[in-house]
Amino acid sequence: MDKITELTYQMIAYDSGDPKRIQHFIKVHSFARLIGIGESLDAHTQKIVEAAALVHDIGIRPAEQKYGRCDGKLQEQEGPAPAREMLEHLGFSKNEIERICFLVAHHHTYHCVDGLDYRILLEADFLVNLYEDNLSKEAVCAALRNIFRTQTGTELCRQIFAFKES
Repeated sequence: MDKITELTYQMIAYDSGDPKRIQHFIKVHSFARLIGIGESLDAHTQKIVEAAALVHDIGIRPAEQKYGRCDGKLQEQEGPAPAREMLEHLGFSKNEIERICFLVAHHHTYHCVDGLDYRILLEADFLVNLYEDNLSKEAVCAALRNIFRTQTGTELCRQIFAFKES
């Protein structure tokens, strides 16, 4: 079994009993995978972005336990430690773990995006959150303007949230 599949099973076990959270990271992973393929990522970067998509919200539970809330900054703060532990257990390399943990620690930070893997994670998470949070047409337009930069992510967003003229 490849490491991404193993990580998927580990994350399902981690979030056992919380189908909404599990569905969320599965969808973010699926979009991250699609965008990465569409943007012709090399195999190493594709693995990084897919792993980061699976663990990006791993900090929610520790944040809720410590602070009684799980806003984006707390997710970024609390996520790298459990992500690191899981990734080490599965045998990811030190360099892979460092990059994935960096992405987890910045997935709610939308400025100073330093790589295509980072951009793709943001776009995939936005595609899912725009839908799950039932955000307005204006919010989708703002995300298209301010977040989406890849051709694949932009096109997916436009197709998914197409608005029919009334």
